[in-house]
Amino acid sequence: MRRWSRGNHQLKRLQKGSFSGSDSKENEEIPFYSVRTDLAIEANELLGENAHIRGIQMENDEEPQIHITRLEVKTLAAAKQIGKLQGKYVTLEVPDLRKKDPDLQDRVANRFAKELTAFINVPEQAVVLVIGLGNWNVTPDAIGPLVVEDLFVTRHLFSLMPEVIDEGFRSVCALAPGVLGITGIETSEIVQAIVDRLHPDLVIAIDALAARSLDRVNSTIQISDSGIQPGAGVGNRRRALNRETLGVDVIAIGVPTVVDAATIASDAMDLLLQTLENKVPGNGAGRIFGQFAPQEKRALIAEVLQPLGNNLMVTPKEIDEFVDDIAHVVAMGLNVALHPGMSMEDARELTH
Repeated sequence: MRRWSRGNHQLKRLQKGSFSGSDSKENEEIPFYSVRTDLAIEANELLGENAHIRGIQMENDEEPQIHITRLEVKTLAAAKQIGKLQGKYVTLEVPDLRKKDPDLQDRVANRFAKELTAFINVPEQAVVLVIGLGNWNVTPDAIGPLVVEDLFVTRHLFSLMPEVIDEGFRSVCALAPGVLGITGIETSEIVQAIVDRLHPDLVIAIDALAARSLDRVNSTIQISDSGIQPGAGVGNRRRALNRETLGVDVIAIGVPTVVDAATIASDAMDLLLQTLENKVPGNGAGRIFGQFAPQEKRALIAEVLQPLGNNLMVTPKEIDEFVDDIAHVVAMGLNVALHPGMSMEDARELTH
């Protein structure tokens, strides 16, 4: 009730004209609310369409039903500005991926494999460690473990049965280490121990992400060479997995499965206010809320949601089917990208 009353009090002051965006003392009463997104493309969009940031290079590519964005953060200043690490980010947006179209899934897996191959700068003799991050008991967070189940792992064959391995196949091993609440061990500690023991040439980490836009949930795949921070999407930051922490190159693959409730409510409020303005120009609600900056509106909404558990992470009701489908798509693409001698048809047969 205290937080709810506080929000009402702020609205009353605004109606009386006592609140001003230029009043720094009043502004301090509204906490800064950061929009949660793990997607570099969304972090860049949040700065506005007219924002031209030095040190960021972006290009777009299209094919039927698939939109590809390649974004590179080249400088530390640009990285700080958009809140993402320096590196390359490739985003595949496929709105129709939710429609369970097998032909489209095959095309997405094939394009994903091609984009991922450009990130894999290790020889065919290299050892690759794939880490499926996430909690297999929580559906929106189970993509990493599900992908690991579908991978074609070969490291044991190279050591025990080398005669059965043809050219064009790499030594691949994989693990889904679970989460801190299940194991009592930080994921980074488990991965570090395995890296120290196996000395892989490359680590690929797969995780579920948080998106800013509902349109990108369950329809997007992001690839980056900047590493990954487990739990960052839901505000539970753990030690990062990247070259600085592991001593080996790390490719991160992520699929957004959740969006926070404050973002949804804020978007709904903006849509409602716009509709009211179109139907009743100059209405009172528009005059009141129009004086709030976007961050201030989100902060008030987050305060209202605070008693429900410090905001909520929301996922679509079809998440069960989607997680299985997207894990299958990512696994097929990974198998093809990791093993140059494997065709997409082979990957389809090997992937459950």
